[in-house]
Amino acid sequence: MTRREWLALVAATPLLQADTPPAPAAPVSISKCASYEEDVSAKLATMFDQLGGLPKLVRNKTVTIKLNMTGGPRNRLNGAAPGLTHMVHPKVIMATAYLMGRAGAKRIRFVESAWGPTVLEEGLQAIDVDVKALQSAASGVEFENTNVLGQAKRYSRFKVPNPYMYPEYVLNHSYEDTDVFVSIGKLKNHADCGVTLSLKNCFGIVPVSIYGNDAGVDEPNEKATGGRQAVCHVGTRQPAKIAPAELHPGVSNSAGYRVSRIVADLAVARPIHLAIIDGVESMAGGEGPWIRGVRAVKPGVLIAGLNPVCTDAVSTAVMGYNPRATRGTKPFANADNTMLLAEAVGVGTTDLKRIDVRGVPIDQAMYLYDVQ
Repeated sequence: MTRREWLALVAATPLLQADTPPAPAAPVSISKCASYEEDVSAKLATMFDQLGGLPKLVRNKTVTIKLNMTGGPRNRLNGAAPGLTHMVHPKVIMATAYLMGRAGAKRIRFVESAWGPTVLEEGLQAIDVDVKALQSAASGVEFENTNVLGQAKRYSRFKVPNPYMYPEYVLNHSYEDTDVFVSIGKLKNHADCGVTLSLKNCFGIVPVSIYGNDAGVDEPNEKATGGRQAVCHVGTRQPAKIAPAELHPGVSNSAGYRVSRIVADLAVARPIHLAIIDGVESMAGGEGPWIRGVRAVKPGVLIAGLNPVCTDAVSTAVMGYNPRATRGTKPFANADNTMLLAEAVGVGTTDLKRIDVRGVPIDQAMYLYDVQ
C-alpha cells in the first residue's frame, strides 16, 4: 500500500458518532527541516504566515508557552542531548521567542513543570538552552515553574464544562494570566497514551503540589517532588482538598483511561491557541529514555496549527497512524484516543478531510514510527 492509498483509507474511516455536531477545524502547516542546523526561525516564520500571520495572534499580548521537558535533564538516550530525542530542542525554543517578539508580543512567558531544579531557568540551562540569549531574543521574556505556586499569591481555577475526570482544575496563575496559550510538543509516542503531542504536553500543567504523589492532603505541598502517578495515572489518592475530587472514583485505575481524559478536560478548560510540534529529531516507542525499547528517529519535520486536535491529528498521520483509531489499534494499544475524546467535547476535528494542510502534504512528510 502506498502512502497516498494509506491516507485515503484513513480519510474514509467513519466518525464514531455521526449524529454529533462537527467539531471546529483549523489549518495546519507542515515544513520539512532535515536538521537543527537549518534556519529553524525562517521555517517557522513561513509556517506562521501560512496560518494567517503571527502578529494578529500575539501583538501587544501576553503569550504563555508550555514547553515539553519531560523527565528532567539527567534522562538521556545513549548520552544524546535531550533536544535530539524527547524534549523540545533549544533552537525551536529560541526561534519561537524571536518570532513572538518580532510579531509584537508584549510579554513571553515560558512555562513547564520542572523536575530537579525548582527554578525553570536552571532546568533550561541543564538541557543546553542559553537562557541569556533566550532573554535577548525578544523583550519581556520570563520563566515560571508551574509545578508549584510560583510567583503568585494564589492558584487559578479552571472549570470544565461536561468534564470527564475532574469538574475543575487548580493550576499555576500563568495559565490564567495570559492572552495567548501556546503548546510546543515533540513528535513522539507515549507508553500510556499512544502519542504525546500538543494536547498530551499539557498534562504537565497540573501542579504536583496539588496533584502529585506527595501533594498535601488539605492544602498544596509546595515542596512536593513526586510524580502524578497516584492521583492522575492510577487514582489511588485524591488531589489536595483545595481542588475538587474526581467525579467517578474507582471507575478505572488505568493510565490509558485516566490520563487521556484528564488531557481532554484540560484542552477544554485551558484552550490552546497555537500548537507547535518539533519533529526534526525525536524518539519512537515512548516518551522518554526510561521507556524500554525506545529509539532515536529523524522525521525531519516541523508542524504547527491553530487548533490542537487538528494539529495532533495531522501529526499522528505524519507518524504513520490513523488519528481516529480507537483503543486496541496502534498507537492506542492500551489507551483511549485523547484526540477523539477532545473532539467529542468540541475542541477540534480529527477528520483529515476537513483539515486544510498547508505547506508540505502529509504523504510527503510521513515518517513511519512503527517499523514492522
